[in-house]
Amino acid sequence: MFAKAKSLGIFGMDSFSVVVEADLSSGLPRFDIVGLPDAAVKESRERVRASLKNCRFEFPVSRITVNIAPADVKKEGPVYDLPIAVAILKATGQLKADIREYAFVGELSLDGEIRGCNGILPMLLKAREEHIGAVFIPFENRSEASVVNGIDVYPVKNIPEILMHLSGERFIEPCYKNIENLKAEYELLDFEDVKGQKNAKRALEIAAAGGHNCIMIGPPGTGKSMLAKRIPSILPDMTFDEQLETTKLYSIAGELKNGIQLIAKRPFRSPHHTISPQGFAGGGHNLRPGELSLAHNGVLFMDEFPEFDRRAKEALRQPLEDGKITITRTAGSVSYPSNLMVVAAMNPCPCGYYGHPSRECTCTEAARKRYRDRVSGPVLDRIDIHIEVEPVDYEKLSSRCKEESSAEMKKRVERARAVQRKRFEGTDISCNAKMSPKFTKECCVLTQEASALLKISFDKLGMSARAYDKILRIARTIADLEESESIELAHVAEAIQYRSLDRKYWGE
Repeated sequence: MFAKAKSLGIFGMDSFSVVVEADLSSGLPRFDIVGLPDAAVKESRERVRASLKNCRFEFPVSRITVNIAPADVKKEGPVYDLPIAVAILKATGQLKADIREYAFVGELSLDGEIRGCNGILPMLLKAREEHIGAVFIPFENRSEASVVNGIDVYPVKNIPEILMHLSGERFIEPCYKNIENLKAEYELLDFEDVKGQKNAKRALEIAAAGGHNCIMIGPPGTGKSMLAKRIPSILPDMTFDEQLETTKLYSIAGELKNGIQLIAKRPFRSPHHTISPQGFAGGGHNLRPGELSLAHNGVLFMDEFPEFDRRAKEALRQPLEDGKITITRTAGSVSYPSNLMVVAAMNPCPCGYYGHPSRECTCTEAARKRYRDRVSGPVLDRIDIHIEVEPVDYEKLSSRCKEESSAEMKKRVERARAVQRKRFEGTDISCNAKMSPKFTKECCVLTQEASALLKISFDKLGMSARAYDKILRIARTIADLEESESIELAHVAEAIQYRSLDRKYWGE
């Protein structure tokens, strides 16, 4: 007796079609699973056996061979429990319905309940692409499944429900697309809560308007973390495509909370500095996305930047340049998108009070140098905007004057982004920070006075070619905020200020 059932698998950001074949033959009772399964898939034998028996189905006492094709692609995770069980039921004749147009995904418990699994959203998108008629998924994953139209998706709680639906005894309502009222994943904080720090707020507004990465340097307690946590409140709203791609990543990583259909707000990730390089960049035996990818289309905040593992900091290089991270291990090579805005924060020295107007630094010069040297020159050069965050005096902290709100700042940011969308229409460039050298040359036209100032600064500060390009892009963003076609002297002067702290602290 032979039967097969369709299923789906995940490798990196991509899903692939899977066919589960079950063959029952005479001989000593045995249950083998072939097709390059990992340990979790091999354990399906015991889960499937127990779940079928506990659901009052007959488990065949014969030689059972299950093949999961394609056999040259490694299969990972417990998502194949359900298709294996369905294929066995079909082979034994306990399932009479035609299942050629259906696909099955889900983990089984020992009593036949179907548990939720990761990666449902990209699997359903692949199923739609492959013109599969309908997909049976775990009931827990119904929220993320509801955003995929053009295919019937049936959320099921146990195996008997599937058989009753296929036999016509009890119909299961499919998930329908309904994303009008998306649930917010977190409450956005407002810049009006931050007293003072006018210069830092201005720099962060420029960073948000152009998608620039930035680093904040200042003593403890000056508000670096407060400022960083409020950046998502001034970033433009995500498009549907951005929401879908971000949700796919969270679905694959198992980070999608119950009840969330789409990630509607831009992600804000703030990993602790003790995170491992694999947790930061991604990897492990199943090549799981790391924090660099989970912050895709959002903000990655790295507090205590020098304290991060050097390998984690160096992993920033590729995402900052290419907007993606490629992970290569013995299990294979995958690329995850990481088009993100990196915001780093650090103290000027180990004690934190070097350059403080009222407190004395207790660090030796050698200790200060060792501390700063934890941030390499190539990584620092890739960070567009450098911001010095100074202590706030008592008068500003105790003032009852209302600070500018995030809503007002966001209006200016969105106006600048609208200019950039029009400028880069028809290309894959999303903002000024992502401009290629060719576009930088075409779009960043300086006035004669601005060009002269930039030449003097380039020679005097010993800038790299990358720093030169970044100053041009920052100046372009400042000009967009001012609704100016050309880049004026004032725009370049302000942009140069945001590239001077590396000379102040690292150039001593």
